[in-house]
Amino acid sequence: MIRRRLFSDLIEHLPKKEFSIVTGPRQSGKSTLLKQMEEHCRNEGLPTVFLNLENRTLLADLDNNPVNLLRYLPEVQKRVIVFIDEVQYLNHPSNFLKLIYDDHCSRIKIVATGSSAFYTDVRLKDSLTGRKRIFHLLTCSFGEFLEIKGKGDLVEELNRISSVRESRTALLDYLRIEWENYMIYGGYPAVITEPDKHEKINRLKEIRDSFVKRDIQDSGVTNETAFYQLFRILASQTGNLVNTNELSATLRIKHETVTNYLNILMKCFHISLARPFFGNLRKELVKMPKVFLLDSGMRNCMLNNFQPINQRADKGELWENMVNRLLIDRYGLESVLFWRTSAGNEVDFVLPEVEHPEAFEAKLDKVMIHQKKYRIFQENYPDIDFRFLWLYPFDEDFFRRTASI
Repeated sequence: MIRRRLFSDLIEHLPKKEFSIVTGPRQSGKSTLLKQMEEHCRNEGLPTVFLNLENRTLLADLDNNPVNLLRYLPEVQKRVIVFIDEVQYLNHPSNFLKLIYDDHCSRIKIVATGSSAFYTDVRLKDSLTGRKRIFHLLTCSFGEFLEIKGKGDLVEELNRISSVRESRTALLDYLRIEWENYMIYGGYPAVITEPDKHEKINRLKEIRDSFVKRDIQDSGVTNETAFYQLFRILASQTGNLVNTNELSATLRIKHETVTNYLNILMKCFHISLARPFFGNLRKELVKMPKVFLLDSGMRNCMLNNFQPINQRADKGELWENMVNRLLIDRYGLESVLFWRTSAGNEVDFVLPEVEHPEAFEAKLDKVMIHQKKYRIFQENYPDIDFRFLWLYPFDEDFFRRTASI
């Protein structure tokens, strides 16, 4: 079974005193990752316990008293790794984790999966400060996409040409086909492993209709129709500014409701909102964020558009959405900003807070690049390394460009 890239980060964190909390969108593979970690620990001779809180009897026992967790531990002298799947099912998960940490962290290390609602709970942030580290498991990256598809030869070529300057490959066309499939169908594991394209679409629709619906229910949304309409509008406006007043008027719902729905879509890892970056220019726009969908397959599902890349009217927007995801995979959800002025000057992505500040402009084709348009940004922010990222012409340098961000 293929291991996600996050697996090694979680293994490295096992010796740490802090508890490990894994969160991300539904169907991204959190439960599978937890089971792989348990197997690894057993192979290493580490004592483990795996608790799935969808088991109502077990859930009731832990809800009755958090200390009842001790009943399930093996009688060993070593620290026990306790894997808890769906920790948010507990009545008071934050209190549970805090009590176990404060009284038993020398004996117990908890690695838990939690829903997005649990992750964003204020009580979690307040009561578990210094006691936990959050790990995000999004849908699969392109490398993971190839691995799950069993394309080991392409993974090797991808790694080679990404790291060896001016190298060439005879498998470039195969890599291009897979990349375009990744842009169309996205990175949900169940969609990747489905070989038939029609069934891929059906799987995406199932995730949209079943699992997104559970996000809606868990978040207390009452106007399901308006929520889906908002999601669809955002999918069609990838890379655009989010104007909550316009959305409120279009959907005929309150401004506060739009804001709430946007927060739900963010905390459920369906969208990301890039905040504006501003420095010293007086005419920079500093209010509205830009919206992106975190999985391109879900974006295309919301639009019901699975046409090949070369037939799409929205291929530029789809590419910009992919660049956003590449940057998030590398730098994290909070690091990706954008820059825009009232005069229309714009840079798609700015990362001012990373170790070496960078800015990127996404262009579908290299011929669309006009250096002069970005002179104002470069003159005002000379310490930020500015680069272009283009999809076509598709060659080996494409993977070197994306690997270097």
